[in-house]
Amino acid sequence: MDAIILAAGKGTRLRPHTYDTPKPLLPVQGRPILDWIIGALPPVDRLVVVVNYLAEQIEDYLRKQTHVRDWATVRQAEPRGTGDALMSCKGVVTSDRVMVLNGDDLMGRADLARLAAVPAGILARPVDNPKEYGIIFRNPDGTLRQIVEKPDIPGPQLANIGAYLFPRGVFDLTLPLSPRGEYEITDAVSQLAARGRFEVVEAGYWLPIGNVEQWNGAQTADVTAAR
Repeated sequence: MDAIILAAGKGTRLRPHTYDTPKPLLPVQGRPILDWIIGALPPVDRLVVVVNYLAEQIEDYLRKQTHVRDWATVRQAEPRGTGDALMSCKGVVTSDRVMVLNGDDLMGRADLARLAAVPAGILARPVDNPKEYGIIFRNPDGTLRQIVEKPDIPGPQLANIGAYLFPRGVFDLTLPLSPRGEYEITDAVSQLAARGRFEVVEAGYWLPIGNVEQWNGAQTADVTAAR
């Protein structure tokens, strides 16, 4: 299994802190966010990090980290969405399966191990404010039925927290251009779920770091599950 971490964004909601530091390298309790994410990964054959904004800083960190020996970066020349970032890795991924993570939030080590145990799947976590997230709806057997972006429905609901397990065949898909002019990784999820079993794995831990308030709160949060 390979792992892809999407780390190309500008982190605009964390400005001014991201003017000089890419969001994945902002510290949480003394460690960069990216270090927490890589450290929580199950064993992988290769790590691929998609970069763009302040890419040199991320590459410098990767040279110094000791979690994964075999790593590479892919530069997303023009940020055109998470789906485009995923597809840009087609020529670099070498394994039959690939775990894909957003480079934004802290994930639980045990949750990622459970995700790695399924042929294809997505991590989900209950949230009380579904209007702020992509919400996951399941079939009676617990597999993915659909993802609906920011529905106006009462909570709690299961949110997509940005962790996926794909077969290598994901790179053979053709993604549509979304209404906002980007290619979305959730369209890859939807296409795979329409073709076969796509497991919904409920996560026991998730620490989102989407804005300055959340980043400040993460400095004193319980991060035991991510260690």
